[in-house]
Amino acid sequence: MMPAEARAARNRFLATLLCVVVAGAIFPSVANRGLVFIAGLLWINVVFGLAFNLLFATGGILSFGQAMFYAVGAYAASVLSLRLPELPFLWALLVSGLAGAGLAVVAGTVALRRSEGVYFAVLTLAFGELLHIVITKSTLLGRNDGLNGIRRPVIDIGMLHLDFSAGDAFYYFILVVCAFLVGVLWMVTHGAFGRALLAIRQEAQRAEFLGMPVQRYRLIAFAISGAITAVAGALAAPWLQIVTPDLARWSNSTNPILFTLLGGSGFFWGPAAGAAILSVVFYTTRTLAGIADLATGGMLLVVVLSLPGGVLGLLNAVRQRATRRHSGTEAADG
Repeated sequence: MMPAEARAARNRFLATLLCVVVAGAIFPSVANRGLVFIAGLLWINVVFGLAFNLLFATGGILSFGQAMFYAVGAYAASVLSLRLPELPFLWALLVSGLAGAGLAVVAGTVALRRSEGVYFAVLTLAFGELLHIVITKSTLLGRNDGLNGIRRPVIDIGMLHLDFSAGDAFYYFILVVCAFLVGVLWMVTHGAFGRALLAIRQEAQRAEFLGMPVQRYRLIAFAISGAITAVAGALAAPWLQIVTPDLARWSNSTNPILFTLLGGSGFFWGPAAGAAILSVVFYTTRTLAGIADLATGGMLLVVVLSLPGGVLGLLNAVRQRATRRHSGTEAADG
């Protein structure tokens, strides 16, 4: 039977997710097409950030190569869409996730056995840059030009026919899939596997002494993160309708790190908050060349120097301070 505290945490998560999904479902009715497009990217970036934070905050694994999983998923879905248009898109998502997990197992097996910490991060960065070079040299993947003309999918499941090429239909599909992935990440983080990862992050040597397969757990976490990130990339491909080698560059790997640091790595919803804040910054400064990067750098500088817990850490501190003040007032009145 689930403890009361864990049940309360699950209920809070479900309530928060429901509110966010409802808001996301209502958004297209009150926003223009440009904002809906950004909202779709925001949902994808939320999954991108949360998958990274599973490694970083829960497992204590710093990866600079998350872009390689995102790119593998995007290119896998794109190639299948262009070469095998009759293949159902749900199968393309599955293949993309398996490709991301497979790449994570290969990269993780090499990197985790030989290094950890910053050295592991550098190795993942090297794998990502290697994939970028492979993409630029591959005719099948469009070389430096990438792949374009990627159509929004049509899904046929028995009597159910879903055409995502018109209107906001594919946005709602992204919303549903991303909400499901967020739920999966929450269950992994707060389940037995997530607790084992936390133990490994806090004291890896003690966990190994107690018989816990540390490297295997880290590799599984890397594979889960890679698979979910690849599915996010697969969703981005038809939403953007073009994929380029830039998806595999190191600069794309910095995005989930920025989301996490800005929102707060110590909170499950931290990367989501960071992704939302940066989306607003990029949108409001879209006509001002260079201002978006300047604003992002300034915010991160403030967070690193003054708010190490991120935006959610600041809000949590304010809430706790208000609670203590209220409790003190009640005690004085009593």
